[in-house]
Amino acid sequence: MLKKLLKYMKGYEKAVLIGPALLVIEIVCELILPLLMADIIDVGIEGGAGLAYILRKGAVMVVLAGVAMFGGVAAVKYTAAASMGFGANLRRAMFDKVQEFSFADIDRFSSASLVTRMSNDINVLQMMISFALRMLVRAPIMMVAALVVCVTINARLAIVLFIVIPLMALAIGFLMRLCHRLFTIMQEKIDFLNASVQENLIAVRVVKSFVRQKFEKSKFKRSNDDLTQAALTAGTRVILMQPIMMVSLYGAIVAVLWLGGNQVVSGGMEVGQLTSFITYISQILMSVLMVAMSLLQLTRAQACARRILQVLETVPDIRDGENVTENRLPESRGQVEFRDVSFRYQASGTGDDVLAHIDLTIPAGQFVAVVGGTGVGKSSLVNLIPRFYDVTGGAVLVDGMDVRDYPVAELRQRIGMVLQNNVLFSGTIRENLLWGRPEATEEELVQAAKNAQAYDFIMSFPDGFDTHLEQGGVNVSGGQKQRLCIARAMLRAPSILILDDSTSAVDTATEAQIRASFKENLAGTTVIIIAQRVSSVEHCDQIVVLDDDHIAGVGTHRQLLAENRIYQEIYRSQQEGVAE
Repeated sequence: MLKKLLKYMKGYEKAVLIGPALLVIEIVCELILPLLMADIIDVGIEGGAGLAYILRKGAVMVVLAGVAMFGGVAAVKYTAAASMGFGANLRRAMFDKVQEFSFADIDRFSSASLVTRMSNDINVLQMMISFALRMLVRAPIMMVAALVVCVTINARLAIVLFIVIPLMALAIGFLMRLCHRLFTIMQEKIDFLNASVQENLIAVRVVKSFVRQKFEKSKFKRSNDDLTQAALTAGTRVILMQPIMMVSLYGAIVAVLWLGGNQVVSGGMEVGQLTSFITYISQILMSVLMVAMSLLQLTRAQACARRILQVLETVPDIRDGENVTENRLPESRGQVEFRDVSFRYQASGTGDDVLAHIDLTIPAGQFVAVVGGTGVGKSSLVNLIPRFYDVTGGAVLVDGMDVRDYPVAELRQRIGMVLQNNVLFSGTIRENLLWGRPEATEEELVQAAKNAQAYDFIMSFPDGFDTHLEQGGVNVSGGQKQRLCIARAMLRAPSILILDDSTSAVDTATEAQIRASFKENLAGTTVIIIAQRVSSVEHCDQIVVLDDDHIAGVGTHRQLLAENRIYQEIYRSQQEGVAE
């Protein structure tokens, strides 16, 4: 898994090479220092070489310590640059991948989990890369080199290390197997926590209006406690590493002091050699400890890497098919046809069709309404036209071509859509409207605002089109937000315009003006509107009545009022409401 992610180190290859090279310089200096200290003890002090010899060796030690410090600091700088660059590349790749996802792909992962993977999981990998470039380079080299020096100094005494190191390796392997599953669980708990926070912040107005803060606090507490428990469970296993390593370290030192001390007494070993041997033992066993901590970090990183690769290796449900004919696309006119269309949401797991065997033709340039009760599939029907979801049976055609044979970008370029949930982005009103067509002129921008009946309220703001909108457009009303979204779609001048219950927050007079502007300014555009009010649809060229998963009627307002029972009930219920 980690090998698959190494390609995201591109651009930082030099840092990856320079950092470890500087560490090697640091290691060499640190390996020489104990030998110089042994010379000072055995030759300078016990051998009587004198103060000049001690000062000369001491000066060399100071220089080596300075070089080691420079190498260590510079290595940290380069390894940090490499790990941060890796994280930036990986985040960018994940974000780009998510932009290709269909609605079904996002539903499968959940937005909270994607946020966790793009932030927390990548941060874990960043730390692992930084740790690995330093510790997994430094520790093995230090361990092997120090072990060789120990064997050179006293091979019999080095046997202690060949007993202790395998025992430590077995303990490390056991802990890694134990912790891998726990780290995976911990990352999933972070997903749940993020989901709880995200849901609360998005619905904060609903929470406050229903005075449900106490309930939300208890829900967050459950997620937070679950994460805490998962982290503690993993943490208590990890901290077992420290006592195991310390017992091994001090046990080895005691054994060396006992055996080496006897050799010093019998004249088989110098005091300075024993001192340097103990220093090297500390270096070796601390290197083993660093390797162990690095491997545990690697275990958690593996869990995160698996989650990240699940995103990067996902083949989007919606993508350009093999039959895409970019050079032979039909003229953009706006005709829509549903041929025996069936559809179900794969993520629901129920297996029930939301739409079943839908046959419908919408000629280019018509004004068509889709009506029906709640949950009968109105939004699902129109979401199939721009391929937000793919049909599970039959075909949807735009201008005579199956939408699956279009390049996705080209298909959606022909369609303007105002979704049921009106979305505005942080930025100015101008920036939000230009989402429809970035190259639009000022005159076209103003005209689109006028057509959507948004111009007057825009100009009532001191900054006009340069008025700043907060995230989600929370500083404008619901009706203003809907009109801005309609203006954004109209600015695109699409051949098909879909409005999913997007005038519900405006009054009937304003809605009538918006409809009139459609007739006047989008004369050649096919307009498909989902609406609940009969007054919104009675002037349409044709009205499609959905009931459960099928079409229950198609016709004009007068025809349906005379012949269709469901439409009659909708009309009667609204007339009774008006009468009351």
